[in-house]
Amino acid sequence: MPAGEHEHGARGFNLDHTELVLSANVDPYFRGLVNVAYADDETSVEEAWFQTLGLGRGVTLKGGRFLSGVGYQNEQHPHAWDFADNNLMYGVLFGENLRQDGLQLKWLVPAQSFVELGVEVARGQAFPGSAAGGDRNGAGTWAAFAHVGDDIGSSHGWRAGLSWVQARPRDRAGVVEDLNDVEAATAFSGRSRTWIADFVWKWAPEGNSRERSFKFQAEYFRRSESGELACADNSASGGACGDVRDAYRARQSGWYAQAVYGFAPRWRTGLRFDRLDAGSVDLGANAGFLPASAFRPGRTSLMLDYSPSEFSRFRLQLARDKSMQGSPDNRVTLQYIHSLGSHGAHRF
Repeated sequence: MPAGEHEHGARGFNLDHTELVLSANVDPYFRGLVNVAYADDETSVEEAWFQTLGLGRGVTLKGGRFLSGVGYQNEQHPHAWDFADNNLMYGVLFGENLRQDGLQLKWLVPAQSFVELGVEVARGQAFPGSAAGGDRNGAGTWAAFAHVGDDIGSSHGWRAGLSWVQARPRDRAGVVEDLNDVEAATAFSGRSRTWIADFVWKWAPEGNSRERSFKFQAEYFRRSESGELACADNSASGGACGDVRDAYRARQSGWYAQAVYGFAPRWRTGLRFDRLDAGSVDLGANAGFLPASAFRPGRTSLMLDYSPSEFSRFRLQLARDKSMQGSPDNRVTLQYIHSLGSHGAHRF
């Protein structure tokens, strides 16, 4: 069940969200970060967290609101993406990113190779959880992840990971079209489990990515949900739903793979493939009102970008978008990204 209405991207000139980031060491024991996003008349706190500095032995504790450490792209803000829009996989799983209001314990294992282990407990008010599911004492979402990586010579590096997310949504809202093609409001309560596998490979001659570089990135997810699904009565609008609540079970999957090649100083080009699989869905008694679609959304994107410096980037992107059944898009996007002021180094 989708988290809400899915629409085509807005046409013409648009200002996407603007981020204001403040970060500093609080004292010898903690550092903090605040990231506030502005979009027209809306303001949201994307991140606001503290992190320990002095626990030692590679252990850190983070608390507040933060981007979860699951997967690979989840900890990246939109300005750091290699394409103008998010991949379909993350759009389906988390909307943009999985944000946690809670605690994260991470251990960077003291070893010759890169080994990172982490666990998170959080309120769970965001998808795949829900506001009602997060209205509890204790945790509504749990997550765990493991990442490993290493260098191969002076020109190659890789990282692989496996992550797990479990949420307990209650009355999580969704909007679908019923068998009469009338909009129907749904509510899911139960348990949601997601596994994510990620892999990244980077190449740059002798580590000099300014001249030439190559990056391959791929992630795969498998999600299972079980519980109860309610379809609100929409008969007054000619709909088929009759306010029935019954068992619901689904197993779904998806992936994306992308490659970005820096073929000259400041110039890059990239290709991305997105695919989703509706998998198996058991709607119980609601099968008499709601269709179980076998549609497999997909998208292919091609981009070219130019970066005059590390603070500015211009990007042209072409996409054939088949993510909405019966309503494919051909998209042309021209994007600019400007970063004002100092900022931390980008992640691997």
